[in-house]
Formats: sequence, structure tokens, C-alpha cells
Amino acid sequence: MIAKVLQSKNLYRAYRQVVGNQGSAGVDGMEVNGLKFFIDQYKPSLVTEILSREYVPKAIRGVEIPKSNRKTRLLGIPCVVDRWLQQGVSQQLAVQFELDFEEESYGFRPGKNLHGAVTQSLNNINDGYQDIVDIDLKGFFDEVQHYKLLQLIYNKVKCPTILWLIRKLLRAPIQINGKLHKRRKGLPQGSPLSPLLSNILLDKLDKYLKSKGLKFVRYADDFSVYTKSKAEARKVGNEVYLFLKNKLELPINREKSGIRRPTKFVLLGHGFTPTYGKREKGDYQLVVKKGSWENLRRKLKGITKKTLPYSFKVRLYKLREVWMGWINNYRLANIKSKLIKLDEWLRNRLRYCIWSRSTGRKSQCGNVKI
Repeated sequence: MIAKVLQSKNLYRAYRQVVGNQGSAGVDGMEVNGLKFFIDQYKPSLVTEILSREYVPKAIRGVEIPKSNRKTRLLGIPCVVDRWLQQGVSQQLAVQFELDFEEESYGFRPGKNLHGAVTQSLNNINDGYQDIVDIDLKGFFDEVQHYKLLQLIYNKVKCPTILWLIRKLLRAPIQINGKLHKRRKGLPQGSPLSPLLSNILLDKLDKYLKSKGLKFVRYADDFSVYTKSKAEARKVGNEVYLFLKNKLELPINREKSGIRRPTKFVLLGHGFTPTYGKREKGDYQLVVKKGSWENLRRKLKGITKKTLPYSFKVRLYKLREVWMGWINNYRLANIKSKLIKLDEWLRNRLRYCIWSRSTGRKSQCGNVKI
């Protein structure tokens, strides 16, 4: 398989993908626009180093990024060259594994997306499976055991050199505030290879749930199982807990896990609420959870601050980018009435903030609750 990874056609496709994704520089400071020069100059020697197993990946740059709950998540940014190699490996691994993945897996797969996951969840609930086992994996990307993952890959591809390369990429140290930290488990969030590797490992969970005849939905490490009674939900929850603990060595977050009814269940920012139309008794529809509305409002408010040195054109562009991205994400939910109210708030805020900046007066932007 290593020959297919290092094939010029595969590496060129990986190069286009990395450049298209852009992204920040790693610890070596190389930007994506410097990758072409590197490939032109050093590709033959790099291939030789990999085939002779002498290649040493550079450290991963660790960056803390804010989460919606005001906590932070550690993002790992590999160097551009390592991202290029990881993308090449990912493309060939996907050829081997993709067809074996289960239909209920929606994250980071061609033809699958968030909308498919929430639609399937809604269908399960409306079919009467309304006692939901909601399990939160505790720090999944930090807890993945490398040896289990590498064994699953070797069982499929039987290529020692590709296993060696993946292991080297996984064990590259991470640099946080200038200090290097060893890594003996976990997948760096921000790596082109991590999404596929997470699906390879959690596919074992998918197949376990499938063998039990259970209805479930999984999007990356976010998964839920749908049952018709609390007793069944408790039994399934205990079985899944033991499987994760004993077979995959993955801990769960007990505080965030539990058995939910639809109105208390949140999936990928979406909530579920009963409908009250004719012939719709017992049916549910998608809504957007309160925190997602607050995040959108916070972002829009930040862009319309009069202290930011944006021109009117740039400000409108940034507003449109955030607005349309959010609507696309939640387009299946019932959001029309709240969007109208939010649009009114945004227009008033933009009008007043621009006026106050031009006159030098303090703005009194409208405060509409949503």
C-alpha cells in the first residue's frame, strides 16, 4: 500500500486538498503556499526517507481554541509537509475502509453529513424509539489507544511500512507554549488523518450495535442509541459502557451521558420538540438549541462592533459569511420566526453602529431577545 500512497497522482491530489484547505503554519513556520517549492525540491529524498524508514515528522503545534461553553479545546496543527503526507495516507486508507463502514456513521464521509445524522435521529424518534441512550465519550481524541488502531489497520492492509509511517505521525510530540510533550495515545484534532482514524476505530462500535439489531446514529465520536422503553435503554447503556471500556478502552463522561426523552435530547446543536398540527400527534420536529442561537448572536455582535476597523463592504461580507454558514448548518430546523426577529435586530444594530462611528457618539444598539 505504501507504493500507492507515494504514487505521484495520489500525492498531487493530496497537495491540492491541503492547499485548498489552507490552514495555519506548523512549528516550522511554513505556509501552504510554500508546499509546492518543497515538493519540487525535496520530494525524491522524502520518498527515499519514508521507504527506508528514516523519516521523522516534525512536532505538532498545539493551539487552544475556545468552545461554545467558554472552555477550550486543544487543536493540533501538523506542519504543512506532514499534513500533505497524512492527506495522501488518508486517501488510500479510505479506499480500503470506506465500503465497510456502516450506514449509521455520518461523520467525515463522502455523501454523509450532519443533516443526514439529525434526519435519521428524527425518523427514529417519530417511529417510536423515544428512550434514547445518549453517551458522551470523555476526551475521545485524547484517549485513543494507538496499538488498537494500528492493529485494525494492519488487519486490513498488511503493509508494515504504512503502519510504521502512521505510527510515526501519531507519535509526533506536541508543542504547547514552547514546550514539547510526548504522545503515546490520542489523535491530534486538526490532522487530516484523524477523522478517518476515528471512524476506523469506532466502526467496531457500529458493528457491535448493528449485531444487536439496535437503531443508532453516530457522527464522529457523537453517538446515540434509540430504544422503546427505559428498561431496554438501561440494558443497552450498560452493555455499550462495558464494550467501550473492555474492547476499545474508551472512557465515557458519566455526567454528560444518560437516558433522554426527545425534549431533553440534543444532537449536533439540534433539539427535538413535539408538533401540534392535525394528524401529527406524537410527532417531533427539529429546533435549534438555545446555545446555538446565542453563539450566532455573539458572532454577529462582534462583527458589528464600531471599534473594528472594517469598511462597510468588508463588514457586510463577514456578516453574510457567518449568517449563511449558520443557516446552512441548521436549515432543517424550524427557525423562520426567530430568524426574522434576529434579522430585525441585526439591521438595527448595523444601522446604529455605523451611524455612531460616523458621528463619534456612543451607539445604543437594539436589544431584541430571541
